[in-house]
Amino acid sequence: MITEIVTFAIPEGMDRERVVSLFEESAEIWRAHRKLHRKNYLYDPEKGIAGGVYTWDSVADAKEAHGDAFVARVAETFGSRPSFQYFETPIVVQNR
Repeated sequence: MITEIVTFAIPEGMDRERVVSLFEESAEIWRAHRKLHRKNYLYDPEKGIAGGVYTWDSVADAKEAHGDAFVARVAETFGSRPSFQYFETPIVVQNR
């Protein structure tokens, strides 16, 4: 299993309400994705970044889901290109 961290800059002046609204609009896409184990949305207004933490079976699955169409959607919605990091995830602890 792998964990993918995707981050991107949010436009100056885009408030939390708008960011969360855009996240909610995209949530249905991710709920329906058959290869995704889990997604946590990220938002840091002080740094002006947002993104997500995803858990997948493989880097290939992550890259398939985050191809050119995803990059274009982030660029159109937030005005920036996402960056991607991948980590092996040998152990997951989930308390709740």
